[in-house]
Order: sequence, then structure tokens, then C-alpha cells
Amino acid sequence: MGFFSWKTQDTGRSISNQFSSKGTFTVYMYDNKGNLWVEDDYEGYGVFGGKDFYELLAEMNGKSTRKEGIDLAFGDEPFISPNLNESPYKLWFNRPPEDCEFQGYFY
Repeated sequence: MGFFSWKTQDTGRSISNQFSSKGTFTVYMYDNKGNLWVEDDYEGYGVFGGKDFYELLAEMNGKSTRKEGIDLAFGDEPFISPNLNESPYKLWFNRPPEDCEFQGYFY
């Protein structure tokens, strides 16, 4: 299984994981209701501050499982998405984060 990684939406920086030589930095994940999860040492598997990105995506779209969130993210159905930022002061907006082609590791 590969890593899940994205670029932050406020800086465009690749979210590297703890196994990368680049090291990690703090990432803030937001939903559309104002909830915030803070991750200081990203492991690479889609979990930020104890909350799974794809599970949150599913919940934000009226679904319940991680698999449903992954299906939404990679399908053709419109959806709203969590945001991933370096700043704790950004407001949520309806745009999914861009995938990192390096999976947060292969630089």
C-alpha cells in the first residue's frame, strides 16, 4: 500500500511524511463546519490529528465509511472536501487539496 499525500492549499507545499528525508511540519485539516484537526508528525496514511481524511470526506458528504470517502475522491460524483493548510487561521472553502505526485516521500 502506498502513502496518501497532498499539497497544502495555502502554500502548495508537499505534505511529507515522517519516513521522508524532508521531515514533517504542522498541517491543519478543516471541515465545512469549522472543525479543526492538527497533525505535527504525519505518518503518510491520511490521518491528521487522529481523524482520517477520507472518513471526514465521507461524513461531509452524508456517507459514513472511509471506503465511501475514497470512492468519492476518485469518482465522478461531485463532493465537498476537507482542506489541508499550514496556517491555523484559514477558512474552509470548497476545493479539494491537490495530490502530491511524490506521495510525501519519493522526492
